[in-house]
Amino acid sequence: MRDAPIIDSRPILPGATLGILGSGQLGRMFALAAARLGYQVHVYSPHAKSPTAQVATRETVADYDDVKSLENFARSIDVLTLEFENVPAKAVETIAQVVPVRPAGEVQYIVQNRLREKLFLQQHGIACAPFAEITTAQQLAEALDQIGLPAVLKTAESGYDGKGQSKITTPEEALAAWAGVAQAPAVLEGWVEFQRELSVLVARSPSGQVATHGPIANEHVNHILDVSLFPMAELEPFATEAQRIGRAIAEALDLVGICCVELFLTTGGQLLVNEIAPRPHNSGHLTMDACATSQFEQQVRAICNLPLGSGESIWPAAMVNLLGDLWQGGEPPWPEVLADPHLRLHLYGKTDPRAGRKMGHLTVLAGTAEEAARRALAARDLLATACFHE
Repeated sequence: MRDAPIIDSRPILPGATLGILGSGQLGRMFALAAARLGYQVHVYSPHAKSPTAQVATRETVADYDDVKSLENFARSIDVLTLEFENVPAKAVETIAQVVPVRPAGEVQYIVQNRLREKLFLQQHGIACAPFAEITTAQQLAEALDQIGLPAVLKTAESGYDGKGQSKITTPEEALAAWAGVAQAPAVLEGWVEFQRELSVLVARSPSGQVATHGPIANEHVNHILDVSLFPMAELEPFATEAQRIGRAIAEALDLVGICCVELFLTTGGQLLVNEIAPRPHNSGHLTMDACATSQFEQQVRAICNLPLGSGESIWPAAMVNLLGDLWQGGEPPWPEVLADPHLRLHLYGKTDPRAGRKMGHLTVLAGTAEEAARRALAARDLLATACFHE
């Protein structure tokens, strides 16, 4: 696919100040990558002493509807990027009057709403599960007749990590599922029988250069990403098509920055798009240790219109998430796992280890991604066992 030029291709050089809306772990790892390249980072968020602020050059603590603070923030930066897609549109529009916003607000508008996202995919001929808009119980009943069972009802907005979703396996479960999403506007999706969940990261610069990472194999527990592996030989036959889909989505969105395209590999060997996240992604964290260029450095390069780096694997790797449950017995015994010389520990600077909250991750490098996953899971089990016995 030809790289298509887009507007404003002037590079933003090291020494400039990069702004970011949102202040969690994705912003933190972005700020670390930016600092290594010689940039300043100014973070804007309603939350003080956040994971991003701990490593950023400057912090503004204000609400996303505080227009004066947003305008002052915008005048202090050279370009803006987003840590998560659900930042209020008004905040993005205010800053866009002063400096470039990458990705643009139009991208955010599409992916903030599942129905708009599905319609975008359909419009551009990109395969996804069959779907229907749901705003009434009658619409739900009719859609179930058309799409069939099982199916999944998802809120159109604000759902993540399985929140705002209900599986429907019988007609009798439909009304309970509708109540389960509080009768909010929703999307009904046909159930996908898949053999693998995978993701592709796609970076695109203002000059139209495109680079990819993946496909990365992902495994979830309770709807939360648990393990990611890259590269995997079993996904190699699907790599070209997965990357083509990712590039097609980035081009159609006119993306500037990085996005993650989550896909299902069906039991019949078809790739279906599940979701688009116009930002770095949990599944790409292993790129920091395992790839020539990390997803966060690629994000910096893309929004600054620097040449994009290579996403190739330099060492097979696996990542496992560390959730707040591990802290139930106190601070985990980190020396126990750091004894593995090929294990990398990444903690996010969060002080409230709630159950299910992402507190950090482990990445292990090994001869194969499968061996790395075995060792990473064993290391996490060691932490869990030690905490349980304390």
